[in-house]
Amino acid sequence: MLRAKAPYRGGMSHSHQHDAAGHRDGLGHTAGHGLRDADGPRGGDGDGHGDGHGDGHGDGHGDGAHVHDGSTVEAEGAELLDLDGEVLRDYWDAALDRVTAALSDAPAGATGGAQVRVIDLGAGTGTGAIGLARRLPDAEVVAVDISESSLARVDAKARAAGVGDRVRTLVADLDLGWPDLVPIDLTWASMSLHHLADPTRTLSELRRITRPGGLIAVAEFDEPLRFLPEDLGIGRPGFETRALDVLSTVHAEVLPTLGASWAAVLGQAGWTVVDQHDVVIDERSPAGTTAGRYARAWFDRLSHGLVGRLDAEDALTLQALLDDAGPQALLHRTDLHLHGVRTVTLAQP
Repeated sequence: MLRAKAPYRGGMSHSHQHDAAGHRDGLGHTAGHGLRDADGPRGGDGDGHGDGHGDGHGDGHGDGAHVHDGSTVEAEGAELLDLDGEVLRDYWDAALDRVTAALSDAPAGATGGAQVRVIDLGAGTGTGAIGLARRLPDAEVVAVDISESSLARVDAKARAAGVGDRVRTLVADLDLGWPDLVPIDLTWASMSLHHLADPTRTLSELRRITRPGGLIAVAEFDEPLRFLPEDLGIGRPGFETRALDVLSTVHAEVLPTLGASWAAVLGQAGWTVVDQHDVVIDERSPAGTTAGRYARAWFDRLSHGLVGRLDAEDALTLQALLDDAGPQALLHRTDLHLHGVRTVTLAQP
């Protein structure tokens, strides 16, 4: 179920406020599918936050002895992004429909008759890029990411969806500057900008190469996505809140713009915000096994940043949730409640 909150009405007074326990929720960042932060390649299209930035990528199953290598971490992150696109399909449809409608409402003739060019910034495994290509049948879509393996998945998925002739991929580290993509009509940036070293500078550069009348759409958390009931039937109630609070401290240091008011950041970069729309995700006990796989992948990623940071009881609770053969396994729970908010902010140059 999706609920839309009040849209942005202009000016900067609507900018969202976040505290360390709210948006800076420590959802740990899915490695290898987006832009670059202090620890290397990180997140993009989707929620996927889970590696904890710099703790050896231990899996968090008690003592952290099991260590994931880079290729395993990247593959797990890609799976999480694919599951995000599948489980939260209603969110993706609502967000991308709103963005493409806004582009259609842009001044006629802004492209001068040229083909519309769309950029998916931090494309991950391509949920946004392919969704935009389907909605804009005459557009060229460029999926930009730092991860070659993620972009290989985008290419394969685009061909399978019948849009491979209009979706191309580009490996780039935007902290080093923008590649030659002039001119741009629409940029979709989902869960990617907070990984940049200086998002204001990058957004300023993007504004200069965006066609007059073009758009940027920024999708970020307004609230952390959550899965679990307060009382799991194991350990102390409130496990998920405590786990997210632990990681919030880590992310406050390594991702200072996670939880920023993106309307304000866009304004600082010279953009004019024209709309801000909150999409509330509220799915109780989702049917089928996909939601369980999504929750399991999410907490496995999140566990990488919890090694050595949970108390003994919470560490055992996490271990039980990730034990696929156990009675508390996330894969088989029927009490999952996926809820949170993603905010889509639209701005023009």
